[in-house]
Amino acid sequence: MEAKIALAGNPNSGKTTVFNILCGTREKVGNWPGTTVEKKEGILDYKGKKIKVIDLPGIYSLSAYSIDERIARDFLIQERPDLVVVIIDATNLERNLYLASQLLEMGLNLLLDFNMMDMVYAMGLKIDNLKLSQILGVEIVETVANQGIGIENLKEKILENISKRPKPLKINYGKEVEEAIERIENMLKENYDISISPRSVALRLLEGDPDFKDKFIGKPLSEEIERIILETENKIEKIYGESIESFIIEKRYSFLKGLTRECTNQKEVKALTFSDKLDKILLNKFLSFPIFLSLMYLLFYLVFYIGNPLADLIDTGFASLRDYLKEALEDKAVSPWLISFLLDGVLAGVGSVLVFLPNIALLFLGVSVLEDSGYLARAAFIMDRVMHTLGLHGKSFIPLLLGFGCNVPAIMATRTLESRKDRLLTILIIPLMSCSARLPVYVLFASAFFQKHQGLIIFSLYLTGILLALIVAKVAKSLFFKEESAPFVMELPPYRLPALRNILLQMWLRSLTFIKRAGTVIALAVILIWMLSSLPIGVEYASENSVIGAIGKTIAPIFKPAGFGTWQASVALLFGIVAKETVIGTLGTLYGAEEESLKEILKDIFTPLSAYAFMLMTLIYIPCIATIATIKKESSLKFAMITTLYSLILGWIVSVLFYQIGSLL
Repeated sequence: MEAKIALAGNPNSGKTTVFNILCGTREKVGNWPGTTVEKKEGILDYKGKKIKVIDLPGIYSLSAYSIDERIARDFLIQERPDLVVVIIDATNLERNLYLASQLLEMGLNLLLDFNMMDMVYAMGLKIDNLKLSQILGVEIVETVANQGIGIENLKEKILENISKRPKPLKINYGKEVEEAIERIENMLKENYDISISPRSVALRLLEGDPDFKDKFIGKPLSEEIERIILETENKIEKIYGESIESFIIEKRYSFLKGLTRECTNQKEVKALTFSDKLDKILLNKFLSFPIFLSLMYLLFYLVFYIGNPLADLIDTGFASLRDYLKEALEDKAVSPWLISFLLDGVLAGVGSVLVFLPNIALLFLGVSVLEDSGYLARAAFIMDRVMHTLGLHGKSFIPLLLGFGCNVPAIMATRTLESRKDRLLTILIIPLMSCSARLPVYVLFASAFFQKHQGLIIFSLYLTGILLALIVAKVAKSLFFKEESAPFVMELPPYRLPALRNILLQMWLRSLTFIKRAGTVIALAVILIWMLSSLPIGVEYASENSVIGAIGKTIAPIFKPAGFGTWQASVALLFGIVAKETVIGTLGTLYGAEEESLKEILKDIFTPLSAYAFMLMTLIYIPCIATIATIKKESSLKFAMITTLYSLILGWIVSVLFYQIGSLL
């Protein structure tokens, strides 16, 4: 039977880095049963053994307050992996060991990975791993995951520790709670078949975990257990003046505080760390925002400066391939309609999207560098002030940032927000974040009409999306979501030098999604477009007399006030609802052209003013189908329809206003 291990740990502990190194690119991405939260699985192939690795969501504890915590806890209880590797940020032992202590109390087989040990040494902190290991009854491995240090030892220890059966950790919670634990534990042992430590179940019941309580409702002795819990709650409240849940948490932290004090020794305490010094500049009240904007602008500038020559090479390659195939197919007397299908439909459509792969990959590379260096968390912190002013929760900025990659996982990430109103408000504005699928549209039009200022034009579109999102949030908050947001506490990880392997791997995995979409959704869309462009039989391909021409002519007048009232542009926007990259694929198919020749054709149809209005429309109007489906899943059909409708109206108003005002100047 194949062994199964799980990776657990706090957010920013380096868990994903460890997962990527252990499994490489051999990962399978799906959803956790009954949810749309992403589930990653991979295979660790070591010394002839194949071990399935499950990457659990990053969590701080096993409480049932968030979806992520519930998923992790349910998986560990129901699936019982052979080993749980807990990735610990060793620079913050006390807080990171909280989750590990809960898992040890459950009697799970654990291996602790003390990560970021280079920073521990830099802090002058010494950890007595041997003593710590003896007290907790679990092995400890030291790593610097982003540099690959200690990974071989980690793999070795994973093999050694699989399927061990350790004794559950026992923390003393004081006379009153211990008496209650013992009574409930005895009842559980005698009357129920429980897969994890009965003591940890008793603890969860005393802490008021609703999911655990639900499992005992209506069962024999449930009333007796309820009576013990109530009795203990009253006793703790009367003696200590606090809830039993807070009391247990405090006791667990007291144990961990004593443990870390006993097992660590910080000989040298520097007044200011490197991160502290850097934060004095990057988080400065007056400098932080200009620096943030400058870094974003630099990112987009580099995406074009380096990406465009590479995109031109791919475009030249597609043009040569088209010429070669055309000649070869004509020599073999292949039917003209099949040649048209292959060259005008599939190759022109998919090719016109794939040429932007270098720009997309560079954008993902830049985001990975910012993420791994620790700056992205600072960006959320910097934006928190602005977001609170406009009625958004500071935590909302993290899903919004993810929206620059893809709106779908960004909407899923709103599950970390505790308030439903904060979640809905954030979901409402995520489609205004310029996802990577819109980038090919921006790149094509910016390089055709604003050659000297491409980076600035794209930067302005990203900025427009953010500003519109903040305005929509402010208006929606004042009208429909008047509840006050909870305070935002953001953990700022120390700055690190990004590991080349990790950022390249992240760039590849994210770019691979773009390539897969080009080969599936976009390919199907361009085939449909080619069919509609070729019907009815005998009509000139992609002419206004074709089916697609008729559709385009029907909706084109709607966009005339925005300056792009051609039927081809209208059809491109219509098919962009399938996937935003399809806007370019559609134009490429309708004009039977790839990037360079498509630019020349567009220059005859658009002006710089109408081109920018078209990009604004692409930015704002209706999200893609996958995003709409995710909004429905995460909220409701009604809310998905509201989001779709408001974005369409807003997109039309903004692009028309821009074009009409611009025409007067």
